[in-house]
Amino acid sequence: MDVTNLFSVKSSSSPEARFPPPGKIPKANPSFSSAGAKGIGRMIAEGFVANGAKVYLTGRDAPACSSAATELTKIAGNGGSAHALPGNLQDLAQCQDLVKRLTELEPKGIHVLVNNAGAAWGADIDSFPDHAWNKVLTLNLHRVFTLSQLLLPLLEKTATAEDPARLIHIGSIDGIRVPTVSNIAYAASKAGLHHMSNVLAKELGPRNITSNVLACGPFATKMMKATLEIAGDMIRSEAPLRRIGTPEDVAGASLFLASRAG
Repeated sequence: MDVTNLFSVKSSSSPEARFPPPGKIPKANPSFSSAGAKGIGRMIAEGFVANGAKVYLTGRDAPACSSAATELTKIAGNGGSAHALPGNLQDLAQCQDLVKRLTELEPKGIHVLVNNAGAAWGADIDSFPDHAWNKVLTLNLHRVFTLSQLLLPLLEKTATAEDPARLIHIGSIDGIRVPTVSNIAYAASKAGLHHMSNVLAKELGPRNITSNVLACGPFATKMMKATLEIAGDMIRSEAPLRRIGTPEDVAGASLFLASRAG
């Protein structure tokens, strides 16, 4: 067994090698990342592109998708590239159109789906509005299923027993513990996502598709900005390393799950 075919920890000071090469991300088979233009999705996309993957980025902010794709392609390594494919994932019709466009672009299939799109709603139990549940649960849970279901035909085209296609879902530690800051619908949606990933793993394993979820802690993202401003010191003090997450943390974990080792 050659460990370099599983994953590599070779380091370099060049931008292209900021993240550990995953060993075997299939370069011929593209990846698709929901909300990949910003935040954690952008961090993951950078790791994939820097290591030679072809990545499609989606999100409702079309200019941000286009800008991110251009910036990521500039730092791409080993033939990697990023491409904008914007769409509002809250809208089922736009999800369906998104998959139609991706199918036209990649008729031979994709190898990895990163379900990263998410929303939060900061309010305590006394002021939490009823309509917030629809927004948060739709994006954080329902649309993860929607995209996974709609993209099954493309994933199955590249999936084999030796090298399965991958579903990587971005969950949260708030889905496995009581949140530090009140975030009722978000925590419930992430707990549901974690369990749904297990169900998908059982359903799709026989079809050579894996399903894994990363229970991410706090990162320096737009969604976390207000929380970190209010409780950043406390949040850092609760972490064993006394820090929040870095791009290398989440990109490395995602690369591992997308590689032969994962």
